[in-house]
Amino acid sequence: MTDSSARTALEVADWRRSVFALYDAVRRTPDPAEAHALWRTGRDDLMGTHPASALTGDERERFNGLPVAPYDADWRFELPILEAEPGSFEFPTGTDGVVPFERIGRVEIPDAGSLDVWRLTTYGGGLFVPVRDALAGRPGGTYGGGRYLLDTIKGADLGSDTERRTIVLDLNFAYNPSCAYDPAWACPLAQPGNVLSVPVPVGELYA
Repeated sequence: MTDSSARTALEVADWRRSVFALYDAVRRTPDPAEAHALWRTGRDDLMGTHPASALTGDERERFNGLPVAPYDADWRFELPILEAEPGSFEFPTGTDGVVPFERIGRVEIPDAGSLDVWRLTTYGGGLFVPVRDALAGRPGGTYGGGRYLLDTIKGADLGSDTERRTIVLDLNFAYNPSCAYDPAWACPLAQPGNVLSVPVPVGELYA
């Protein structure tokens, strides 16, 4: 391993550590709106200053915050994971080979639609819930490939209840994957079962 690749690996590890710490602080903040403000500040800090940010050096110099909609409590839910037809998909990456996902269930977003819940089946496991809404790809809307709600293997986790078999999905925390800012990143995007026909005007937008 070269000095450069070792440095990059350490930077990515520190990014992951910082994201886990941020979401831990979010989960421990009782008021969801305050938790959202904390998350927004923390994500801005990481994107604007961290060496593992998906923003290039020039973009970081011009960076003055991500476009995030004001918090709307109507988009926060604690939902049971419902049964769903078995399913899977594989995502090829340039660095990690083919990454396989298994559908373990689905959640019903009130007045919005159904989203599949995926599990990463290789090392580390983890839940993954992306979403693509009716604003995707529109000017001033959301990222065309969809956003992430949960990606627990990377720390993006708002909480769950094992006994009740529920997960917290707060669409105000929807965020853009790294490939939205740098095409050098490979990101699994929303599958057909993770597409909503309604607009979701909260969370991180895409200017």
